[in-house]
Amino acid sequence: MNVLYCASEATPFAASGGLGDVAGSLPRAIRNRKVACRVVLPLYGDMKQEYREKLTYVTNFSVPVGWRNQYCGLFELTYDGVKYYFLDNEYYFKRTGLYGFYDDGERFAFFSRAILEMLFYIDFAPDIIHTNDWQTALVPVYLMLYYRHLEKYRNIKTVFTIHNIQYQGKYGMEILEDTLAIARHDAHIMEYDGCVNFMKGAIECCDKVTTVSPSYANEILDPWYAHGLDGFLRQKQYKLCGILNGIDVKSYDPATDPNIVANFDANTFAENKPKCKEELQEIFGLNKWPVPVVAMVTRLVGHKGVDLVRHVGQEIINAGMQLVVLGTGEAQYEQYFNELAARNAGCVGVKIAFVPSLARKIYAGADMFLMPSKSEPCGLSQMVALRYGTVPIVRETGGLRDSIHDSGDGEGNGFTFASYNAHDMLNACMRAKEGYENGEGWAQLVKRAMECDFSWSASAKQYVDMYEQVCQLW
Repeated sequence: MNVLYCASEATPFAASGGLGDVAGSLPRAIRNRKVACRVVLPLYGDMKQEYREKLTYVTNFSVPVGWRNQYCGLFELTYDGVKYYFLDNEYYFKRTGLYGFYDDGERFAFFSRAILEMLFYIDFAPDIIHTNDWQTALVPVYLMLYYRHLEKYRNIKTVFTIHNIQYQGKYGMEILEDTLAIARHDAHIMEYDGCVNFMKGAIECCDKVTTVSPSYANEILDPWYAHGLDGFLRQKQYKLCGILNGIDVKSYDPATDPNIVANFDANTFAENKPKCKEELQEIFGLNKWPVPVVAMVTRLVGHKGVDLVRHVGQEIINAGMQLVVLGTGEAQYEQYFNELAARNAGCVGVKIAFVPSLARKIYAGADMFLMPSKSEPCGLSQMVALRYGTVPIVRETGGLRDSIHDSGDGEGNGFTFASYNAHDMLNACMRAKEGYENGEGWAQLVKRAMECDFSWSASAKQYVDMYEQVCQLW
C-alpha cells in the first residue's frame, strides 16, 4: 500500500504547532509498518539552509490557479528514511512565517492543486492521499472534480484529518471561481453558512475523516466544540473516527536529552530529576524550597484554559506551590502572568517567549504540568510531561481525557477535573500537592507516568488498519 501524506508543515523543515510534530513523526512510524509512505510539503523561504542544501531538483510544471497557471518547482529529500517532496513557488512561499497572510486561501489552493499535478511527474502511485487541516483540504475536492476520470487517479482514496476544527479556511464566496477554479454549479461542495469553507469541502469529498483523538471525534459533533460544523459532521458521522496522536519518544527522551542538566529514566529519576528541578528554580529565580513546582508551557490564549489560572493563580501560590510559565499569546494573559510573578517573587517564574530548549528543562525539572484546556483536540505536552516524569493535571477534554487518567484509584497517571471551572482545577492541584507530600506514593506515580507508552507505534497500527479499510471502499 502506498500513502502520500500531505501537510502544510512538518518537523524539522517547518513547524508552528502540533501538526508539524505529527507530520514529522507519523509517516516514519507508518513506514515501520511496511507501508510505503511519502510526504509532500511547501518549500518555505525560511527553511533552514542545512536542509535546503540537501534538496534534489526533480522537475517543474504548471499548476492551474483560477484563470491562470503558476510555476511549481519539485524537489525531493530523503530524511530519516522517509522521502519528502517539496513544492516550490517563491511568490506564494518565499516569506517569513507559514500562515497569516492575506492570500492564504490562494496559496494553499495552489498547494493542493500542485499535489495532484505532481503525481504526473513522480514514480509513486498512491493508494491513499492523506490530507491534514484546511491547508490541504482542497486535495479531495480537486481530485473529485478534475482528476477522478483519469486512469491514474481513478482508484485513489482520500483521508482528511482534523487537527483543530477551529481553523476551517473560511473565505467569501467571491474566491470560488477566480481563485479556486470551482464552477458556480459546484458551489454546494464548498459553501457552508454563506461562505467558502475549505474544511467542509474536504469532509464532503473525502472517503474518511479522522481526528487526533477518539474523544475529540465525539466532541466535534457538539456545538460547544464544533465552531459551526456540528450539524454537517453529524450528517457525515459515518466517515468519522478518532486516533490518538503519539510523540517522538526518541527526541523526547530524558535519558539522552542534551538540553537537561542530568539525564534520567524510570529507574534513576529519584536521583537526577531533583537536579533538574534545582536548575529550573535557579533559571526562573525561584526559592529552592522543597515544594512542588507546577509548570505550564502553552500558548497564552483563552481556549488553553488560561482564564481558569487567572482566577485562582494566587490561591495556587498561597497553597504552597511554585509556578513556572513559558509561552506567548494574548496581551491580557501575558500581562497577568508578569504581574503575578512581580507580586510573588521567588514563587512564580514567567518567560514570555517560546524557547524549545527551555521547554525541555521545564518538562524535566517541574513536578507537575498543568493543562486546563477548554478544548484540546489531542495535546502532546501532557505526553511529553509523562515521559519526563512530570505529573499532568488536566481537564477531561479531547486527547487529555484519552491519555491522562486520575490517580485517585491508585492506578492513574495524573490528576483530572471534568468541568471548566477554576475551583475544580484548584481542587485537582490541591490533590496533586497532597500526593506530592506522600513521598513514597509520589515516587510510584512518577514511575508509572514514565512507563506510559505514547510512542507512535500503537497509533501507526491504527492508521494502517484504517487505510486498509478505506482501500476496500467502493
